[in-house]
Amino acid sequence: MTAITAHRLLLVHAHPDDETLATGATIARYAATGVAVTVVTCTLGEEGENLVPELGLLTSAHADQLGGHRMHELSGALAQLGAVDHRWLGGAGRFRDSGMAGTASATHTRAFWRAHEDRAVFDEAATYLEEVVRELRPHAVVTYDPNGGYGHPDHVMAHRITTEAVARAATGRRAVEAPDAWAEARLYWVVTPRAALAQELELAARTAPPQFRRVGVDELPGYPDEEVTTVVEAEAYVGAQLAAMAQHASQISVAGRSYALSNDIARYALGREYYVRALGPAVVPIRPDGREDGLFGPI
Repeated sequence: MTAITAHRLLLVHAHPDDETLATGATIARYAATGVAVTVVTCTLGEEGENLVPELGLLTSAHADQLGGHRMHELSGALAQLGAVDHRWLGGAGRFRDSGMAGTASATHTRAFWRAHEDRAVFDEAATYLEEVVRELRPHAVVTYDPNGGYGHPDHVMAHRITTEAVARAATGRRAVEAPDAWAEARLYWVVTPRAALAQELELAARTAPPQFRRVGVDELPGYPDEEVTTVVEAEAYVGAQLAAMAQHASQISVAGRSYALSNDIARYALGREYYVRALGPAVVPIRPDGREDGLFGPI
């Protein structure tokens, strides 16, 4: 077997647009610098709200075709972010967007959240992802924190199956097949620390168009600053991230560096993304703040 030497990054996201909103600058930076980047999307985002009037009848309350449209949007977004390998967990449409907790959509027979209460579904989902991890042997894996960032059931489930798949794939995969054989990935949670959230909302308040709503930092979930271990600086790739957001037009409105989802809350693309290293050896912390400089160090 030929050794694989390039850095390899795997990101696991719940719905189309999550990859761009949460980690778009990271993806663009690493794709541009030679990292082999793979994105796994767990659902088609069928239960998403829609911002484009002409697409109103595609939503789950009508024709239930929004997921197919969002597949197209995701393809366009990934093209803006760079050379990215993409996979649907279990194949396109195997798992359905669960919608928010407590809604009827969470009980759909294909809802991703069913893995919460049905062990067979959980094992199936984790096995699909384990196969991807074993194939790619990534050096870093990214998903959400245990609360899924803001509690969305599908984000929580993405966290759980990613944690399970990485643990399973690590078993018996020590460096024996090749000098670069995958032994254990660093597992990261993408987070928005409170200090960064405050900065983002301040910038959005000054630059966003008037139709976007201004809110205070206490109105959105922010992660404890002291728990953040890693920062990816990607100012040079904000343009790519914003262009990718624009591809997700059914979900995101973009105005300059400001953007908003269906809640109309003004957000701002900082050009910097934050992570918590949950598993694996540390990258040498060369930043003055003691945090890791990116997911792989200074490349």
